[in-house]
Amino acid sequence: MSKIVFDNVRKVFDTGLCVLNGVNLKIEKGESHIILGQSGGGKSVLIRCLLGILELTDGDIVVDGISVKDPNRWKEYMKKFSILFQGNALFDSMTILQNVKFAASQINKSKDAVNEIAREKLHSVGLEDSVFDLYPAEISGGMQKRAALARAISLEPEVLVFDEPTSGLDPITGGVICNLLKDTVQSLGVTAITITHDLRVAEFLADRVSLLNKGVMVWTGHADDMRGCGNEFVENFYKASNVILRK
Repeated sequence: MSKIVFDNVRKVFDTGLCVLNGVNLKIEKGESHIILGQSGGGKSVLIRCLLGILELTDGDIVVDGISVKDPNRWKEYMKKFSILFQGNALFDSMTILQNVKFAASQINKSKDAVNEIAREKLHSVGLEDSVFDLYPAEISGGMQKRAALARAISLEPEVLVFDEPTSGLDPITGGVICNLLKDTVQSLGVTAITITHDLRVAEFLADRVSLLNKGVMVWTGHADDMRGCGNEFVENFYKASNVILRK
């Protein structure tokens, strides 16, 4: 498990567009944290900065005492993460089993161990042997999401990043995937960060929620505290989501 600190993070692109403007956030070890916000609010840019895909303009991101800007500990930093991409990002030319084995092979295991890990992870997300030799195009979107999750956890990460995990899925399949993600995070004991615009997903998965608006972190707290929190943007976002909390 990892503790993550965003310290006054700023990202300004060459065009002069400021996408992140002084983001401060602490995510505790083992926490499932949701970053909510409208499209274009900076969620994806924040995650790309966390993963070192984009360089920070100012500020720092520190994971267990290791800065994203420290070149001497870059590999150590990056080994902590694994991501479930919005589009799954499975290799079309590989079977489902081969996709997961490819990821598992990155953790310096023997060939037999890699095969065992891949099969175990696929079983853990509810996929049967009958789909192992199929290609991504031959299975449903929900199964592809499961396979992508199996690939992500085969890397034995300390931090799992979920990028719009229910995007493109029907409500029933999306609900199944949400349950699977929650069970996976709890069973592995990892830190999880999910970016989404869907309040229903946030309510179900989150220990805490942060709301990002135009590059500024406007609120952090529990999802069921959004209603009546006193922050106008947060309350308007909640109302616009048309969600009735059920306790």
